[in-house]
Amino acid sequence: MYHSRTAREPRARVGRAARGATYPGAVPMTAKYATTCGVCAAPVSPGEQIAKAGQRWAHVACADAGDQPASSSGTASSGTAPKASPTKKAAKPARADMPAAEGALEVWTDGACSGNPGPGGWAWATKDGRQASGGEAPTTNQRMEIRAALEAVRSLEGPLVVVSDSTYVVNCFRDGWWKGWIARGWVTSAKRPVVSRDLWEPLITLVNDRGDISFRWVKGHSGDEMNDLVDRLAVEQSKAVA
Repeated sequence: MYHSRTAREPRARVGRAARGATYPGAVPMTAKYATTCGVCAAPVSPGEQIAKAGQRWAHVACADAGDQPASSSGTASSGTAPKASPTKKAAKPARADMPAAEGALEVWTDGACSGNPGPGGWAWATKDGRQASGGEAPTTNQRMEIRAALEAVRSLEGPLVVVSDSTYVVNCFRDGWWKGWIARGWVTSAKRPVVSRDLWEPLITLVNDRGDISFRWVKGHSGDEMNDLVDRLAVEQSKAVA
C-alpha cells in the first residue's frame, strides 16, 4: 500500500508529446495534483501519466489493463479533468468473491512504496504466524503489490486465498484480465505492452498450474489486523532500502 498525503481530484493536462498524436486507447495526460488511481486504488503523484478508465482517472497502465472503454463524455480527449457530479450516485452492489478451494489457507499480502517510483517493500503473512517480506529500489507500488502475491504463492503449498487491498492484483484474476493479455501476446486491449510482465507472467502461470488459488479484496486501513500487519512489514522494508 502506498502512503501519501490526502489526495485531491486530479487536474490533468495533455503533455506536449500527446497533442496531435494518435493513441490506440485513451489519451494520456499528466496529473497536476496527487489523487488515487480509479483502478488499482494506489496514489497518483503529480507529474504521472494518467488516462480515463470508464468514468475514472487511472494510471495509464491500469486503464489499459482493465480493458475498460474510455468515457463517452469526451473529457479525456479535451484534456479537461472531470467535474464533480452534484448528485450522489447509487452505491454499486458488492462484488462477488472468487470461489475458494475447500480448506484453503488465507494469506494476506501488501506492497508499499515511498514515491512512485522509489524505495519499496512487499510482505505476506498468515494467521498461523508464517510471514516473509523484502524490499527493492527503485520500484513502484504496483510492482510491490504483485511481488507480494507472487512470493506468497511461491512460498505456500496447498489451496490458498490471497487477500490483498490491491484491486489491480485481485481484478486480474477475478475479472480474468490475464486471459486477454495472453491471447494478445502480452499486449493490452489498447495495444500497449503489459506493465510488469516479468512479475505477472510467473504469478499467472503458478495460479493456473495449481488451480487451487483464489483472490479476495480487502479495504486497506479498514481495521483488518492482518492487512495492517503486512502493511507495516512492507513499509518497514521500503524504509530499509531507502
